[in-house]
Amino acid sequence: MSTRRDFFRLAAGTAAVAGASGLLGGTALASGPRRVPPGHIGIQLYTVRTLMADDPQGTLDALGRIGYSTVGVSGLYGHTPQQFRAMLDRAGLRAVLTHLSLDAIRGDWQQELANAHVLGAKWVVVPSLPSSLWTPEGYRQVAAEFTEAGRAAHEAGLGFLYHNHDFDFRTVDGEVLFDILASETDPRYVDFELDLYWAIKAGYDPVEYFERYPRRFPVFHVKDMAEDGSFEDVGHGTIDFRRIFRRRDVSGVREYVVEHDQPADPLASAARSYKTLRTIRF
Repeated sequence: MSTRRDFFRLAAGTAAVAGASGLLGGTALASGPRRVPPGHIGIQLYTVRTLMADDPQGTLDALGRIGYSTVGVSGLYGHTPQQFRAMLDRAGLRAVLTHLSLDAIRGDWQQELANAHVLGAKWVVVPSLPSSLWTPEGYRQVAAEFTEAGRAAHEAGLGFLYHNHDFDFRTVDGEVLFDILASETDPRYVDFELDLYWAIKAGYDPVEYFERYPRRFPVFHVKDMAEDGSFEDVGHGTIDFRRIFRRRDVSGVREYVVEHDQPADPLASAARSYKTLRTIRF
């Protein structure tokens, strides 16, 4: 896209086409429609954080009954990794990733990696960066730290990801901050959990990033956007997920992790979003 305005014009057009044909139906591609593999539909537990704080086992059990196969861990709610893993096992859920702070990679990183193994995670993820680092110099510093942390994770049999927000796409001194991470981290050791909502909110096209950095996005945060720009349940907003999912061979996506930052009813939201991912064809 030459400009952000061009991108939003195209996004509106594709959304209209999706609406006309039906997000969950429409005409199949010539090679036949594809779907999200059911065993790779997950939810970030941040979505249900208020419920997890009061009843973690009951909440995990409810997510399993909805149909989710996996979760992204967002804290252990006072439990040990072993205790939390036992709750996941009881609910029939697998942890595919765990979110850890930037401070975690600067502390006892080997212990954090060991904890991730106990949880059964495939990836360790830094979910955000502090505002003090939102400069090209800060992102270059972090890129070097990520490569070293990612190397250690790789040696421990884990992958290392960074999760974006909209601020990661700020242009500072003529440079897009996210581009510094993407271009200056070692792709052997660092990939990305692409939050589709935040990338689009910032005015950028996820598909363009797939083409620029192929197969570096093994996990999507699947989050929808309402007409007013706020959060929405997946499949009930404006984002054209079919267009994005069709490029899975270029993106390298393996896990589709639902997230809603401010759900009025967390489990109802989780159920609606799950239904979309279970039935969408592309």
